[in-house]
Amino acid sequence: CTRLRPPLRLSHGLPPLPHTATFARLPPPPPPHRAAIAAAIAAAAAAAAAAGFALTAKSAGRPLPRPAHSAPLWASLSLAESGAPGNVEPRTGAAFPFETAGGRRLLGVGLRKTTILGLKSIDVYAFGVYADDSDLKQLREKYQKLPISDLKESDELINDALEGDIRMTVRLQIVYGRLSIGSVRSAFEKSVGSRLQKFGGSDTKELLQSFVSLFKDEYKLPKGSVIELSRESNHVLKISIEGEDVGSIQNKLLCQSILDLYIGDDPFDKNAKTNIQGSLASILKA
Repeated sequence: CTRLRPPLRLSHGLPPLPHTATFARLPPPPPPHRAAIAAAIAAAAAAAAAAGFALTAKSAGRPLPRPAHSAPLWASLSLAESGAPGNVEPRTGAAFPFETAGGRRLLGVGLRKTTILGLKSIDVYAFGVYADDSDLKQLREKYQKLPISDLKESDELINDALEGDIRMTVRLQIVYGRLSIGSVRSAFEKSVGSRLQKFGGSDTKELLQSFVSLFKDEYKLPKGSVIELSRESNHVLKISIEGEDVGSIQNKLLCQSILDLYIGDDPFDKNAKTNIQGSLASILKA
């Protein structure tokens, strides 16, 4: 008879497997095609770039353009990054041009907030403060010898900017969708009125009414609307809504009172005032 070979003993004590046992091996999955990988990466990058560009355009209040699929990736990224720090209000995403049509330079941006019944906070509008470089240079002789650290803390510098014949613009961009022109009138009547009393005493009611009466009910203020309050030469305050000139008033006290809301002792946005004063200091030391 045929003698059977004794089974192999495994060191870990498991029973031996029959000699006839076999295991089917599955073939390894094919590697992904390089062209498919490249296409997927390109599609994801293009989508991200298009999304970044769309957010930038929306923040600037412009209609969103249809993305050009043939544009190179670096071009899309440069558009998305056009809202650089310093010209975009971070909480609302409202973007401001670095210069006005008159060539005035952006000094800083901020946010005007209010509360309802002392409970709910509402973002009303973002703002940017601009100034004319050539007018600011008038202050260099007085301040050029001071270190920039002192200029950034100088109340006297702010007072000179408020009182001087320096062309400046405050650009307001509405971010609250339910804001009415009547609400703007009421808000300015309260805030500008308090500043007029601060600088000129109680006999300023007629001046205040001449200012707020320029904001007529015919003007609508949907989200993204722009109001500009500009101090021109000889202390002429010029007001425009959506690029339309609505009136002008020549009065130094009124110009000073309006600018005080944004860069004065008790500004709407303290961080914005700090940045604006820093920009003033840098310009004077340049």
